Order: sequence, then C-alpha cells, then structure tokens
Amino acid sequence: MGGGGGERNSMGVLVPTVNAGETSAPAGAETEAAVVGTEVVVVTERVAEEEEEEEVDKDILCPICMQIIKDAFLTACGHSFCYMCIVTHLQNKSDCPCCSHYLTTNHLYPNFLLNKLLMKKSARQMAKSATPVEQLRQAIQQGCEVSVKELDSLLSLLMDKKIKMEQEEAETNLQILLEFLQCLKKQKVEELNEIQNDLQYIKEDINAVERRRIELYRTRGRYSAKMRTLVDDSSAMTVRPPLRDKGIGAIVSSPINLQEQGRAGTSQTRNTDTRAPRNPQIVQRKDDNQGGSDSQDPNQPGKSLARKRRVHAQFNELQDCYLQKRRYWARQSQKQGERVANIMNREGYSAGLEDFQSVLSTFTRYSLRVVSELRHSDIFHSANIVSSIEFDRDDELFATAGVSRRIKVFEFSSVVNEPADAQCPVVEMSTRSKLSCLSWNNYTKNHLASSDYEGIVTVWDVTTRQSVMEYEEHEKRAWSVDFCRTEPSMLVSGSDDCKVKVWCTNQEASVLTIDMKANICSVKYNPGSSAHIAVGSADHHVHYYDLRNISQPLYIFSGHRKAVSYVKFLSNYELASASTDSTLRLWDVNENVPLRTFKGHTNEKNFVGLTVNSEYLACGSETNEVFVYHKAISKPAAWHRFVSDDQNDPDGDMGSFFISAVCWKRDSPTIVTANSQGTIKALVLAA
Repeated sequence: MGGGGGERNSMGVLVPTVNAGETSAPAGAETEAAVVGTEVVVVTERVAEEEEEEEVDKDILCPICMQIIKDAFLTACGHSFCYMCIVTHLQNKSDCPCCSHYLTTNHLYPNFLLNKLLMKKSARQMAKSATPVEQLRQAIQQGCEVSVKELDSLLSLLMDKKIKMEQEEAETNLQILLEFLQCLKKQKVEELNEIQNDLQYIKEDINAVERRRIELYRTRGRYSAKMRTLVDDSSAMTVRPPLRDKGIGAIVSSPINLQEQGRAGTSQTRNTDTRAPRNPQIVQRKDDNQGGSDSQDPNQPGKSLARKRRVHAQFNELQDCYLQKRRYWARQSQKQGERVANIMNREGYSAGLEDFQSVLSTFTRYSLRVVSELRHSDIFHSANIVSSIEFDRDDELFATAGVSRRIKVFEFSSVVNEPADAQCPVVEMSTRSKLSCLSWNNYTKNHLASSDYEGIVTVWDVTTRQSVMEYEEHEKRAWSVDFCRTEPSMLVSGSDDCKVKVWCTNQEASVLTIDMKANICSVKYNPGSSAHIAVGSADHHVHYYDLRNISQPLYIFSGHRKAVSYVKFLSNYELASASTDSTLRLWDVNENVPLRTFKGHTNEKNFVGLTVNSEYLACGSETNEVFVYHKAISKPAAWHRFVSDDQNDPDGDMGSFFISAVCWKRDSPTIVTANSQGTIKALVLAA
C-alpha cells in the first residue's frame, strides 16, 4: 500500500520535477509547485478551447460565401446558409449547394438555435478584443458584484496609476521645455556673437574711414597752404592787387568751397564731353527718394544730399549688403590664414569694406540719362513693338527686330552723334513672320540668328542680307535663340512646342532635342561653356542642363510664381531670370542656391526684356519705365520713364505702353531700350 501511494504521489507531481530528488520539501516550495501546475493546466485548457473554436468556426461558415453565417436559415435536407446567399442561389438553381437535393424557398426555415449561438460567439469575440478598461467598464455596467474592500483596493490602484502617469507627463513636458530653452539660448548666443562680430567690424571700418578722412584733410590743408603761397607770390607782382587779394581771400578762407568748386568743374567737364540729349526725359518718382532728377542738379551739395537720401531710403538693403560682404571676406580671411586677414588696400580699407564702398558709391551716384532717341517704325509698317535688341561682337552695330517682320541694323556711333532725321539703318532685311529674338555670333561678326512666330530659326549674313541656314523643326512659335560664345557653330532655341533644340551651322537637322513638357520662353548658353544651357519655362522654373546628359536637368531653380520669361548670365556662375511675377532673381549655378530677389518694376503679362552685365541687371516695366538694379541690392538703383507722344493719350505711358526690349552695350554704362510704341532710346548710367 505504501509503495502504491508513493507511486501515485510521484505521478501527481510529474510537472514540477525540480524537487523530485529531495526527501522533504518546504511548504513554500510545494505551494509554488502547485501554482505552476495550475497555470500549465489553465494554459492547456485555453489552447484546447481555441482549437475547438477554430473547428467550430469551420462549421459555422456559410458554404456559399465562406463567411460566418448571418441570419441563418435551415434547409429541408439539414444544411444551414445565410438567408441572402441561399435565396440568391435558388433564383438561379433549384437544388441544395451542398447535396444537390431538390430545393425551393418553401423548404427554408429559420435556424433560431444557430443564430443564438452566433450572437453569443460574437459577444465573446468583442469581449476578447476589448481593452482591459473597456472590459472593467462593461463588467461594472452589467452589475458585476464587487465588495467595498475590493472597490477600495481598485480605486487605490487607479489613483496610484493616475499619479504615476501625471508625474511622467510632467517630466516629459519639463524635458521638452528644457530642450526648447537650451536651443533658444544657443540660438541667441550665436546671434549675440554674430552681432558682436558685426559691431567689431563696424568699429574697425569706422576707424579706417576716420583715418582716411584725416589723411584727406591733411592733404587738402597742404594743398591750401601751397595755394596760399602761390597766390601771395602772384599778388606781389600783380598790377591790381586789391581785386586779386579779394579773390585770394575767398579761396584761402574756405578750402571746402574750393573742393566743391573743383568737383563742380569736373562735373561740368564730364557733361561737356558727353553729348547732351535732345529731349532728355528723366522723371522723378514721387513715392521714393531715388531717381535721376536729383543728380542733374549742378550744385554739388545738392548731389550729396540726394545721395544721402538714397542711403536712408534703402538703409536696410544697404545694411544687409554691408554685413553680407563683411562676413564673407572675414570667413575668407579665416580660411586663408591671418596673413590675409590683415591685408588692406592702399586706402587702409579691408576687402569687405572696399567691396561695399564700391556698391554704395555706384548705387547712390548713378542715374539714367538719354543720349539719343530714334523711331523704329516707318510709313509702310504700322506695327511698332520691338521684341529684341542685340549688339554685335564689337559693340559697333546693334540689330532690332519685332512684329514689323523686319530686321534693322544700326551703327551705334551714328545713332548717338547724328540728328534724329538722319538716323537710318545700315542694313534692313525682311522676314516672312513676326520676330521674337535675335542673337549675334561672337566669332563671325556678320552672322545673326533670329527666331520667329512660325517656329523658324534663321541664320543671316548681314553683309549679303541673305539667310545662311533655316531650321524648321519647331512646330510652334519659337521665343528664343542664342549663339554659343565658346563654340561659334552651335546655337540653341526654345519654342511653344515645349522643346529645346540645339543646332549646328554645319548641318541641316538639329543636333539635340530636349522635351521639357512645358512651353519654353527663353534659352541661354553659359558664356564659359558649350555644354551648359539655362532654360526659362512656363512651369515657373529655371532648368539648368548639361547637354552631355539631358535625361534630367543638372539643377532646377524654383522660386518664381509665374512663367520665367528671360534668363541671362552675368558671369560663368551667376544667372539672372525674369518672370511675369514682377521679380528678377539671381542664382548661383555652381552652388545651386538663390542669391537675391529684385523687386520694383511691374511685369504681369508681357515680355518686357532683360539685360545684364557683370554688375547690373536692367529690365523693362509695364509702366513704360526702364529699371536698373545693382546685383547686390534688391531695390532699383536707377530708372527712366518713356513719355508717350500720343496726343490723344497723354497718360498712355502708364498703361497703354510698356518696355519691350533692353540691351547693355558691353563694358559700357550704355543701355539701348525700346517700348511697345516703337521708340528706341540710348540711355547712359552716369553720375
């Protein structure tokens, strides 16, 4: 009997085999073993229940839709289906889907028992998927019997959980606040350091300028003393000493006036050398303190006052320009070492201050003046709009073209020096269609390319007045054409057919085609490369392509809000663009970054022209004005308004007419510009 009992005991504790070798186990160990055994049994039962549920699930699936039966109905042959499934089946066939016995809707009966089981199963599944909080809420709502002691324990647990969660949330909030304050402190410290550095730059530059002023005063003092000596010597020999002494006294007593008189004399000499315009029209703007009329005042203090007003009017722009240049040169000095940092120019200025002084001087000094004017229209052609103006390789000739279907070539020196009635084109060529753009060959002086409204790109020989090549692959209007400056046989064009085509004057077909998926408004070769072109498109972007891989643009410059009407290069890495969003933008094509946005003119629907040189950008406006921007300042540096000569529309220059073309004369302050009325003016940017 004892042996049998021991065998039963050993079999009863089969799972907790850990203590099987011990002769006497502690009471705690026996309790733990019992708990573990209970848990294993519970898990085993749960797995068995899940397996049974899976088997039941197969039995409660509808044989037709293979989903859990909804609204179960029983057939006379003993099979259950969803009501809608079996009714739909019997509309086509009269048999049971399971056993093929004859069946009609009269042999269908509700299966109440199965529906009740399905509802219970659904309730159990919902209870299993519910969160613990939802299960507790449902148990309380269903009237589950709970003692007061158990409720107190439960409330205590909930309160502890709430306090813990509130503490964690507070710690998280404090951590976020601390990180924000630390980031803010870091940012403000960086700003403070930057301001301190800027203040140090300003102090250094003030000292440099003060030293330069003292040197100038000393130089002027020595000059005045020398003049006094010369005057004293001459007064001893003059036959009219009283009169001369009076003049000498005026000179000696006011050296500042002497300097101002010298400046005024210089200004008068400059004005004498420059041919005065016949009808100069420099209009002063009422809404700004910039303009050209102040600079026409022969009184030097008046000019100085006007320049000071410009500085105050554009103080923020000039401040940004100064700090940008000063910081840039400071960084360059740090990169190249201390030996470069201490290098000053001959006036004692740092590189940054010298750079900014050049910008400040040109921005505040210059205005636009008319040096010549001519009419582009003639009695045989009433259309006056000039679409393009371009100077030739040597800046001796400039060509104009537009809706008159004629290319006219003028000699610039004759336009400037001869009277208006004697100004005639030296070459004139007729075309079949209206013209949109011109481009001179940089190597072959007599070759000129044109694009027209029929999509034809033509290369002309100006000497023979005949076309050399005609390219007719564009399907729609061609807006732009440009000769490559480094490879004279190559040219590029863009059209409304959404294609950019590269041509070679040595063959009849295009060399390359780029499908842009948007209308092309302007194309331009990089002046330092035959492999890179910029494309202004109606998709509001500037696309910069490497022609050696046209599968995708090298860069896409985004920022304009409307179509990009013009693209022009200031240098090998600086690209300017114009848009009908009334802005110009400057980009760095090497670094793929925007440099500046220029605002001041009005351009919302027309092609108003864009021209650039190494320092300035000029464009037209739909207010019949020409605007000139310095590339370092976002506001206009100078402007000139065309005055309408329409007797019936004296105010037409503000709405009816617009500037349609502008072109810089290279390495010169001269701009040739035209408006939609057919008036062409040569303007000079001068003090």
